[in-house]
Amino acid sequence: MDVNSFSLAGQVALVTGAAGGIGARVALGLAEFGAAVGVLDVEGSDLQATADSIAAVGGRAHVVAADVTDGDALTAAVAEVESTLGPLQLAVNAAGINNQIPAEDMARADWQRLLDINLSGVFLSCQAEGRAMLARGGGSIVNIGSVSAHIANRGLDQVHYNASKAGVLQLTKSLALEWATEGVRVNSVSPGYTATPMALSPQVWPLVEGLQKDIPMQRLAQTEELVGPIVFLLSGAASYVTGVDLLVDGGAVAW
Repeated sequence: MDVNSFSLAGQVALVTGAAGGIGARVALGLAEFGAAVGVLDVEGSDLQATADSIAAVGGRAHVVAADVTDGDALTAAVAEVESTLGPLQLAVNAAGINNQIPAEDMARADWQRLLDINLSGVFLSCQAEGRAMLARGGGSIVNIGSVSAHIANRGLDQVHYNASKAGVLQLTKSLALEWATEGVRVNSVSPGYTATPMALSPQVWPLVEGLQKDIPMQRLAQTEELVGPIVFLLSGAASYVTGVDLLVDGGAVAW
């Protein structure tokens, strides 16, 4: 096998949720593997820091502010990235939020906001990216799922989050099958507990810290440990892989 099949050199990628956490580290990782990267997040987020980290490794980045719940804004964002960096071939959809609310106390607005961002936002992102890729005969998309799509995390009251991530996995599979003969591959990566600002927040960390004992590897993932699996799925090395969810969870679901 040609080791160069793992390279993303000469390709253009878009990463949503790129201002921090998994999205920021993945955007940098794609640049390290040779891609030019459009970094997207909501207006006012610190996208420039991500772009600066890409420039520091000799990569090219373009900052674009957009809300993933706005399909028209995403279509415009894809067009802007293409006009600046070139035809879009790769995408990682990492935008998402999380919080804890007991199901019996959850307001409809809290349920809807999370589903709008975590599930509808992924669909609208895939739609905008997919249209561009289909028009040119190919591309590869990776959506960020979660171990929470596979299990209900002990002690975490997040029925809305779990449901949204399970939806991302089925959305991914469905899109993969729709586009399988059109040259566009769609896969997902489901991280386990990962050391992001979200997981380390005072609200969540006391529970996440206790859950480490349930992970066979006895630790949280570092964001850079997601780069390799995502690059693999995006790259030519995974040319016959579509509709797959790759768990990166330290063995948590294998118990």
